[in-house]
Amino acid sequence: MAEDHVPDVEPELGLRERKKRETRRRIADIATGLFMTRGFDNVTIADVARTADVSVNTVFNYFRTKEDLFFDRQDEIIEAAGRDFRDRRPGEGAVALFRRRFFEGLDARAFQTAFHEGSEVWTRTVRDSPALMARQREIGRQAQDRLADLLAEATGAGPDDIAPRAAAAMIFAVQNTLVEQIADRKTAGETLQEMAEDVYAAAARAFDLLEHGLGRYAAAPAGTTADTPADTPADTPADTPAGPRADPAAGTTAGTGVESPATGN
Repeated sequence: MAEDHVPDVEPELGLRERKKRETRRRIADIATGLFMTRGFDNVTIADVARTADVSVNTVFNYFRTKEDLFFDRQDEIIEAAGRDFRDRRPGEGAVALFRRRFFEGLDARAFQTAFHEGSEVWTRTVRDSPALMARQREIGRQAQDRLADLLAEATGAGPDDIAPRAAAAMIFAVQNTLVEQIADRKTAGETLQEMAEDVYAAAARAFDLLEHGLGRYAAAPAGTTADTPADTPADTPADTPAGPRADPAAGTTAGTGVESPATGN
């Protein structure tokens, strides 16, 4: 008889879990809407509960803190870089991987890049709240640490080897710098079309520096001994090839094979 009850129990558990996920997502969506409309610090848990038509205790059953309501996908964000690294293509290095993924994000107008409509509202909400700024930094640190662990595992690095953590830090620094610049320009009122060419070119330049190293970037002017060719641009590493640049006419970013949104594709 016990075996006859097993099929009935499993669907019930599945339905209960689905309802819990739906309730969690609904509360988070309502909370995010309130935060972005009124400002994070001006909304209380009671406001969220009242708008979602649930009790305050129900909100806390799903979210430990108010910050968790806003960053309800933080676990996915922390694991994203590590998941991408594990799924890299055969022979693909870490820098090539994250260069490719960043350009794919730009093409897809992914929220992680801030290169999408409405990103200025999200940016303003976070920047106006010290609590959200602190949580965002913590999420980034956890994601960076996770990637560093995977880099160490993949390369067989010992516990005292600085390379995995330095590499993870540099990868995240490049990505964060690009996203911050995009967010600044979107907040200043630029449209995606207006900034597209510059955004793609900046991303190519930043990943070039990451891939080839800073080299002689920002070297002091040569003295009596000319150890740098006079026609070498001051902001270009002297011993590295020029990296890919956005080519609006061709609709691609040279050297990446990635379609540029500058053409409206």
